[in-house]
Amino acid sequence: MYRVLIADDEPIERQVISKKLNVFFKDQIEVFLATNGVEAVEEFKKNDCQIALLDISMPGKSGLDAAEEIRTFDERCSIIFLTAFDEFSYAKKAIEVKALDYLLKPGADEELINVLEEAFSIADKNKEDVKDVEIKKQNTVKSEFDLEDKDQSKSGEIVREAKKFIDEHYKEDISLQDVAGVLGYSDVYFCKLFKQNFGKSFIVYLNELRISKAKEFLANPAINIKDISSEAGYRDANYFTRVFKRMTGQTPSEYRNGVID
Repeated sequence: MYRVLIADDEPIERQVISKKLNVFFKDQIEVFLATNGVEAVEEFKKNDCQIALLDISMPGKSGLDAAEEIRTFDERCSIIFLTAFDEFSYAKKAIEVKALDYLLKPGADEELINVLEEAFSIADKNKEDVKDVEIKKQNTVKSEFDLEDKDQSKSGEIVREAKKFIDEHYKEDISLQDVAGVLGYSDVYFCKLFKQNFGKSFIVYLNELRISKAKEFLANPAINIKDISSEAGYRDANYFTRVFKRMTGQTPSEYRNGVID
């Protein structure tokens, strides 16, 4: 399970975010709560968390200060900032502590869920970098897969069906749960099956597909970038820009200029 810290001085905010995550990632996460920056650091250390969702403005020690301290003993964890204030100084500090993302409150569920999926992938990669953990994980996944589905040809069929469904519906607001339901599998088992066969999580695969489609559209100067975000499956153009830059190192406009030039 992924260990996720949520730090916010507002009880309702903590409750809402915790509930959302438990609904979307049932049986995949363990959530720990903190009411301020000091507690955030303590809870993160005590529970060896992999992901920290930090409100920036908290009494005593801010989320930015807490993140800076967390970075001193964990360079590889995923830090995600939540704030109601869109200030450049906050964004600059977030970059300095190598935050995964900077989300404004209240935000769309899609943004939060997508960035959490990306954080899960990072946590998986961090585990795989340790050789003995990687071997243990590979053996465990193989054992579970052999027990649950010994027919490898069936596995190939499932992969083809999953890919077909995603290719046909990538513009829509789809989730791993949607694909699992269509194919008749439980969320937890299908999550394992998907990672084993695609080598990445569902959301990473979906984002890579959407960004590749966006690149094709960007090569056509007649198509408006805002329209491209929608065609690629992103309802929010600003969020599309952030994901595109995170995955390609360029904004959509910069990419288009390079392709057209």
